[in-house]
Amino acid sequence: MAEATAGKIAGMPQGGDGKKAVPPAAGDRGSRSINSLPDGALEHIISFLPAEEAVQTSVLASRWRHLWKSATGLRIGCRDDGEPGPVKEHREFVDHLLLLRGGSPLYYTCEIKLGQFQADDMARINLWFRHAVQCKVRVLRLRIFSNLYLPLDDLPLVAQRLTRLELHGVQLNSTSMDFSSCPAMDHLELIDCGLTNVKKIVSESVKHLSIISCFDDSCYERSRVRVCVPKLISLRLGEIDRTPILDSMPLLVEAFVRVNDWRGDMCRIKLEPADCSSGANKSLVCGSSGNVGTGRCTSFLLLHSLSEAMSLVLNSVPDVIVFRGDSRWCPIFRNLKTLLLDDYWCVPDEFNALACILEHSPVLEKLTLQLFSEGPHHNVEMKWGCSMFGPSATISEHLDIVEIKCEVVDEMVLKVLEFLSTFNICKLTCNSPTFLTHTIGFTCVKKC
Repeated sequence: MAEATAGKIAGMPQGGDGKKAVPPAAGDRGSRSINSLPDGALEHIISFLPAEEAVQTSVLASRWRHLWKSATGLRIGCRDDGEPGPVKEHREFVDHLLLLRGGSPLYYTCEIKLGQFQADDMARINLWFRHAVQCKVRVLRLRIFSNLYLPLDDLPLVAQRLTRLELHGVQLNSTSMDFSSCPAMDHLELIDCGLTNVKKIVSESVKHLSIISCFDDSCYERSRVRVCVPKLISLRLGEIDRTPILDSMPLLVEAFVRVNDWRGDMCRIKLEPADCSSGANKSLVCGSSGNVGTGRCTSFLLLHSLSEAMSLVLNSVPDVIVFRGDSRWCPIFRNLKTLLLDDYWCVPDEFNALACILEHSPVLEKLTLQLFSEGPHHNVEMKWGCSMFGPSATISEHLDIVEIKCEVVDEMVLKVLEFLSTFNICKLTCNSPTFLTHTIGFTCVKKC
């Protein structure tokens, strides 16, 4: 019965020996070359094929008939580069495929890429996902392209050999986000996932974490998601409905953080910063340390946990409260050498946020300010450095380069440049001729 099913999957007549389907050989020498490889090598080669094509190798010769069953990788729904078809197109094939493979180990990659699903598909997809885990997979990717999140079973993930997990388009739960039983996992990537039911993301082994375009519709109803990943080396965090709380990350080397203007990070009563910690408003808004973790507070959400990094990219949009609350108790960035900030940090006329982070970065070597320009290409790019007198005593003595990137040198940009001059920072080069007409007097005063 199993042999008949294998023939059906491979698309060859039942009972055939498969040799009739062998394409014309290019030459005996090439045939001997492929046949000289051991089964393990052939199984590894087959693992790079989409599952449908991997099964079809069973018709090449009698030796190949069962090799696909032991392939070290599995790629479901990966036949085309575009979005995959609906799950109903894959049901029968994948069910038979996994049945015939049995518990053959997946020593390398399993990728499951699926489109629209129906209610009765959810349990089936979860079963496919858990099957891959039980087959000792090392790299596991589950990507759902649908207008709904796929609910992932609220069960602990137990995977001793799993090193990398990538989830796309799934609804997550706190139990499924506890990776205490995945001791080898060092990469975790969450893209376009639902975090509404997640309280914590926990791992003692993850070193590289990406949380991008994830949605949390609980908003102010409960505490923010807490990320407990103490061995983290690199972090990418952006396009999230509610910025999570980051626990201590003493080994962090680099981080990219972008905070959007979604409702979860907006100030509820939109008071001026000077009023946020005063009187009756103290317990209601972004600056109150007593509300850490609640829907209305951002104190110590990010900056303290990022303070050990050597390279930081910090972007935000106006009116969000994340960095505003954090900057009141700005930590010392004792290892920070490279820093990129956007115009959120350069609000005239006092530039408190920019001054604060510069004064708390004692070994900073390179500062990039991306002003009112999304990039990656910018009409104006300027390089600035310290004057012949050296940098101001209030900022890093190691600061060599300050890059300014913008679309046009307008009044707002000129105010930023004037502020930088207070730290003895002045222009070195500029790719825009029109800029010189605006600032020639300013740069001469600084004797650069």
